[in-house]
Amino acid sequence: MQEERNSRKIRNGVVVSNKMQKTVTVRVERTLRHPHFNKVISRAKKYYAHAENAQEIPVGKKVRIEETRPLSKLKRWRVVEVIA
Repeated sequence: MQEERNSRKIRNGVVVSNKMQKTVTVRVERTLRHPHFNKVISRAKKYYAHAENAQEIPVGKKVRIEETRPLSKLKRWRVVEVIA
């Protein structure tokens, strides 16, 4: 009997750098409500994501990334698809 794997985290973001050979840098923004002031604020985080065709994904494109095993010192995500 095969064990079912846990679902992996998926994020949507914008490519901010494609200068590495097989890696793109993806900026993922999230919105949250400030705990004291109740104002909606946005926070962003950059992820290094593996992409075999990194030079073909231009800066500014929206991509979907998925969590994966560690691929290098900083890479723990990979590009699943390019959105629009």
